[in-house]
Amino acid sequence: MSDIKKVVLAYSGGLDTSVIVKWLQETYACEVVTFTADIGQGEEVEPARAKAQALGVKEIYIEDLREEFVRDYVYPMFRANTIYEGEYLLGTSIARPLIAKRLIEIANETGADAISHGATGKGNDQVRFELGAYALKPGVKVIAPWREWDLTSREKLMNYCEEHQIPVDFSKSKKKSPYSMDANLLHISYEGGILEDPWAEAEEDMWRWSVSPEEAPDTPTYLELTFEKGDVVAIDGERLKPHEVLAKLNKLGGDNGVGRLDIVENRYVGMKSRGCYETPGGTILLRAHRAIESITLDREAAHLKDELMPKYAKTIYNGYWWSPERRMLQAAIDETQEFVNGTVRVKLYKGSATVVGRKSEQSLFDESIATFEDDAGAYDQKDAEGFIKLNALRLRIAAGKGRSAS
Repeated sequence: MSDIKKVVLAYSGGLDTSVIVKWLQETYACEVVTFTADIGQGEEVEPARAKAQALGVKEIYIEDLREEFVRDYVYPMFRANTIYEGEYLLGTSIARPLIAKRLIEIANETGADAISHGATGKGNDQVRFELGAYALKPGVKVIAPWREWDLTSREKLMNYCEEHQIPVDFSKSKKKSPYSMDANLLHISYEGGILEDPWAEAEEDMWRWSVSPEEAPDTPTYLELTFEKGDVVAIDGERLKPHEVLAKLNKLGGDNGVGRLDIVENRYVGMKSRGCYETPGGTILLRAHRAIESITLDREAAHLKDELMPKYAKTIYNGYWWSPERRMLQAAIDETQEFVNGTVRVKLYKGSATVVGRKSEQSLFDESIATFEDDAGAYDQKDAEGFIKLNALRLRIAAGKGRSAS
């Protein structure tokens, strides 16, 4: 007999996790606690309650975590201008540590013996959930059904539902999206279907958050973002909560065809994976944050941040949000944001988000020095001669010894 008496499951209310509820009940003869998080996926989460109740679940957690998600996870990540492999804005990756945290907290609250998730054995999410769980509760038992059961196809899952009278929202005869999708306030991702061929172009009707750039308005949209210590606190002068900022930027960006991405990325588990992403608000945030930093950050601090960013991005992508190295990097990044205050003007037009203005009371941009006009002696151009000769000294010495530079 299993020593597992109670399991907390990350529950979406969809096919896979509904099957998991019943499978856990049968396989482990245990009580299942469901946890459903609203992190801005754009769908109602309350229906998950009725579905869980129909499966005999007694303890059901449904929580609105949108504000915590953006404030404590998305914003800190964007202070680093984080991009994985030059393109991916980590929309799925950054949601997992929050879900892992709540799974552990609920397990502690309910006296559960284990946690469970619906991530497959081929993907990154299993790593992210479980690394987070072990960091927060070292002795926790993790049950990953996709690594245990033999329900390896959609047909087998549907047959299991019929056999166990599990209610689902669709039948074999109804049309279902061919894509595996994940959504939250930062992005929506698409995998599977024709996307498994990296040569095949994504179908236009796949995209859900944005119009195509070709169909976007012919008139640009301008907006002004106000930053305080590296975070956007207002749009066009209206102060908003972090999750409200991101939701509004998603709408404005999506309406103008901003934020589409089609990439092949390297998963932590070893394989390459082709995915498409819509990250309209995040795309705008990244452009604007780099712009306000361009006038408020010291040169060497900015360059060091850029050097640290790939390591920081990889740390998050691979699931190490709760690691000491991520916290160390975060402390360094946050230290740089003290004077990252001001306003950035962005122009949205047919798929592009272009910075067209930036200003700050903490700006290090000195017009009297940078000007191409008469600077009234603010900068002595003759000083550049000695600067160049000193920096060329090692090159001149090597050349004088006959060492070729070519």
